[in-house]
Amino acid sequence: MKKNTKGSFALVLHSHLPYVIAHGRWPHGMDWLNEATSETYIPLLNILYELLDEGYSPKLTIAISPVLTEQLADPSFKEELIIYLDQKVEAAQKNIEEFKRHSRKNLLNLAYMWRDHYQKIKKDFESKYQKDLIGAFKYLQEDGHIEIMTCAATHGYLPLLSQDTSVQAQIKLAVLNYKKFFGKNPKGMWLPECAYRPGYKWVPPVGSKKNEYLRKGIEEFLSENGIDYFIIDNALLRGGKAIGVYIDRFEALKHLWGQFEKEYQPREEEIDKTPREVYLVSSGQGKKPVAVFTRDPDTGLQVWSGDWGYPGDGNYLDFHKKHFPGGHRYWKVTSPKSDLADKMEYYPKDAQARIPENAGHFKELIKRLLRDYNKKTNKKGIVCAPYDCELFGHWWFEGPQFLKLVLKWVADDPEIELTTCSQFLNETKPTQVISIPEGSWGEGGYHYIWLNQWTEWSWKHIYADEKRMQKLAKEFGRKKDENLQKILKQAVRELLLLQASDWQFLISTWSARDYAELRISEHHQNFNRLCDMAERYGKKEMVDEGEWTFLGDCEAKNKIFEDIKLEWFAKIEYPPG
Repeated sequence: MKKNTKGSFALVLHSHLPYVIAHGRWPHGMDWLNEATSETYIPLLNILYELLDEGYSPKLTIAISPVLTEQLADPSFKEELIIYLDQKVEAAQKNIEEFKRHSRKNLLNLAYMWRDHYQKIKKDFESKYQKDLIGAFKYLQEDGHIEIMTCAATHGYLPLLSQDTSVQAQIKLAVLNYKKFFGKNPKGMWLPECAYRPGYKWVPPVGSKKNEYLRKGIEEFLSENGIDYFIIDNALLRGGKAIGVYIDRFEALKHLWGQFEKEYQPREEEIDKTPREVYLVSSGQGKKPVAVFTRDPDTGLQVWSGDWGYPGDGNYLDFHKKHFPGGHRYWKVTSPKSDLADKMEYYPKDAQARIPENAGHFKELIKRLLRDYNKKTNKKGIVCAPYDCELFGHWWFEGPQFLKLVLKWVADDPEIELTTCSQFLNETKPTQVISIPEGSWGEGGYHYIWLNQWTEWSWKHIYADEKRMQKLAKEFGRKKDENLQKILKQAVRELLLLQASDWQFLISTWSARDYAELRISEHHQNFNRLCDMAERYGKKEMVDEGEWTFLGDCEAKNKIFEDIKLEWFAKIEYPPG
């Protein structure tokens, strides 16, 4: 603990990908997981272990979603990643030969860079981490250097799920999954898309508008399952206009936002609340309140903004322009408004020279925010900076090196305490209880990215399937028949995968719309076929041999989450009110 600090800094990363194993490879599917691992997860682990070697404790808070945890631990992923890395090395070698023939000196040097980069990633994966990335993160947590949060099981968009049993299952399964892989209970949960809903009489946004019923607040489920805190957007805390974290990156969202904005009225800003403080949210029903950390808007814009944030620096590697075959990138951002034809060649030395300046500016911004708050209140506040983990390395190639310098320089600064969320919570013990409205961290602070004219149909399927699962779990969930349990648990897996918020996001951004629509249709159809099978088998009717083959194929393809309990879907453990 430092003396005379002005406040604390908590860097929070959220790592998540939908379940893609056995669901295609390229351009959508398994290569998403391979890309994120080779461009983000392994580089992130590398800088964390480098900091340890240099005598620093990084104090990073990182959420790893249960569905991503399962995938990173899956033997088939470990085999696929090696194949992928070998392909990237081979592609770089072909580029080397091409650029030699064409006398492209700088591009040739970059091709060597890519070859060396992927060879090192492969060596780190096999030798340094023994192909066990979850184990590498677990070791850092056990030694007190990082804190690992959990997330809803398949990243379901909790406020829009129609049944409290679905919310209950997403959270209970997440806690169970965390215990399985990390050997303890999680203290924090990253709500998918930072989306929150308080308890009230809820009306489904699609389907029958007459069906109003009392819902529990998300914080109630967290409290019941021993979760101490979650993260919210500044607009949920204070009101005002929410800052979109994705809108700069996806043109389709700008179109949607243009329609939503006409009816959107931001909540009046409450200036008595501040992201420098941690507050408590309570349902007022005798449950332990849950703490909320608030995304700091100033530091958020410095990284998220595609126009004037750090990743938009013209010297950094451009994400969009790729060389085929192979997909390696040889061009720099040039300017945020440059089209692909105007992108200039990338020069690593120029990019590396920008990282210290950006990291230094970021550290000084943190210090200024904490100083200002300390001077105004005489209290030590916090700057909580949450980001999607995949932004660093995947979207922003130089991002991991930026993070390393930020963590290092914050640790060196006598006026700033580097902290995890739980550490700050334990030290400050907040007492002020507040209410927060429904919302997320999307532009406008509401649900339009996930519920709009392009995605409404998906929620009709989800709502129907939630009700059917609840009915079957009540009717057959307690029966001891092993085969019946296998059918029902696989139906649950299909429903959980159907509930992933990723599908609506991919549709709304048009980044992989066809793939997402196919995944929704596939899981919906699998779920209902399995439910039909469960009903026939449960009533002692004949089940065709082909149906058992179908069950086996579903189990082989979507073999996620062994520890499913049907009781979660049958009834709410603690009913509302």
